[in-house]
Amino acid sequence: MSTTDGKIAAKTGWLWLKQGLALFRQQPAALTTILFANVLLVLLLHAIPLLGQFIAVLLIPSLSMALMQACLLIDHKQRVTLPVLLTGFQKPLVFTLCKIGVAHLTVVILTTLPGLLLLGDGLLTRAQLNPANISGSDALILLTCSLLQIFFIIALSFAAPLATWQKMAPAKALFYSFFAVWRSARVFVVMLLAWLGLFMLISTVPRLLLGNSTVGFVIMAWVGFIFILLLQCAMFASYRQIFGTPALTVNLAKP
Repeated sequence: MSTTDGKIAAKTGWLWLKQGLALFRQQPAALTTILFANVLLVLLLHAIPLLGQFIAVLLIPSLSMALMQACLLIDHKQRVTLPVLLTGFQKPLVFTLCKIGVAHLTVVILTTLPGLLLLGDGLLTRAQLNPANISGSDALILLTCSLLQIFFIIALSFAAPLATWQKMAPAKALFYSFFAVWRSARVFVVMLLAWLGLFMLISTVPRLLLGNSTVGFVIMAWVGFIFILLLQCAMFASYRQIFGTPALTVNLAKP
């Protein structure tokens, strides 16, 4: 297993984004279909009262593996087909990924709870509807919680592919994932800032031309989809450099 030595240049974050775009451009329709299927499943789960949101978070590793496996297929010049959606749901792998999902759920709870305790659920709802209505101090609390959540979600994002492709136990996969991201934090910051900058730049055009029209909303939704896929492909590119390119003939049935 190849791991980062902590000396990856910060500008590599931009290269990961470019490599992710190159992956996406090879099979955009297949990747978009997989993401749409994942989003649809999450929406269906959210329709389940109380438990639905928790189950959706627990399944984040399983859902993300469909896109990671699709990127691996593209990297090996293979066609992405619908069975890829089942990558993270095969036994016994699904149980391992659900254990990793518990870590995701813990992160979401711990990074959301301070905001709920300090600001209350009502303020959080108002902040989502109209951020301009909250004070500077409250906004700082929300921003801090959001940044912490983003960092930890990114830091745990390699755990699922490590468990899938390298057969690591959940705890070991989480450990390697966290410290791989931590040691190259500046590289991931560059990648995320470049990704965010491109998104803001490109999304400005339909907002200016179409405003709040239905067509504008649809275009913005598609731009959002594309950029989610771009980030996922960039994360695969970063995994490939840090841990090495996995073999395509991975037997997911192994414990």
